[in-house]
Amino acid sequence: MAFEYRVGDILELSCPFTAARVTELTADQVRVEWPWWADDPDGDGWNGVVTVPTGPGAPGWEHELFRIRPADGELAADAPCRVGIPPTLVRVTGLREHEPPRAIGWLPRPRREIAYLRAGLADEPGATDQEPVFDPDDGIPRTVELRFRPYAFLEPGDEVADSSGRAWRFGGPWDWQPFGPAHTDEPSWPLMLLTRDGDSDDAAAVDVTEATLSGSHEEEMARWRELAGLTPDDATAE
Repeated sequence: MAFEYRVGDILELSCPFTAARVTELTADQVRVEWPWWADDPDGDGWNGVVTVPTGPGAPGWEHELFRIRPADGELAADAPCRVGIPPTLVRVTGLREHEPPRAIGWLPRPRREIAYLRAGLADEPGATDQEPVFDPDDGIPRTVELRFRPYAFLEPGDEVADSSGRAWRFGGPWDWQPFGPAHTDEPSWPLMLLTRDGDSDDAAAVDVTEATLSGSHEEEMARWRELAGLTPDDATAE
């Protein structure tokens, strides 16, 4: 699926289970001959092996998307296996651009990476740089489905007026910037689009108003939290 990722997106990721081979097995890790990617001739040399946690309780299990079949207990070194991603909900927590593409030892080199957390995992203060990432352009045959995008009818930078006549700039679902004093942290629905890219857009203005004739900011965020597997007490600002 081709689209521009946005922080806060709820995605469903999956990947067909593909034939591979176990090269080594430890109590916590399965090392697998990776069926995708190629060695980067200008890199430090990649041995074609990727490490995947063996199962629940192993370090990194809660962040790893890939799973090995058969499961731990039926695996053996030098035995065939399959590697893939069962349908998994994640939320996008960050977007990283690399120019030039980042050298990581294999090809293709990533030009962009999508930071994510699995549904049900709350933000860890100060751990932003430690969150897992995936490269949507790395040749792995993932299926990426956008399950929910909060405020999908707005674009970052849009200026809107709320039902109280107060003007706001939309920087993201958790980044509402009022023009002047405000008694709340977010606008009250319905919304009226004032400008997009610094100009008026009549068609987009109709879409924004129609999308916010019912519901509220609180309901939009409640739907997002439900899919993200979070509670109101969990951090939501990315």
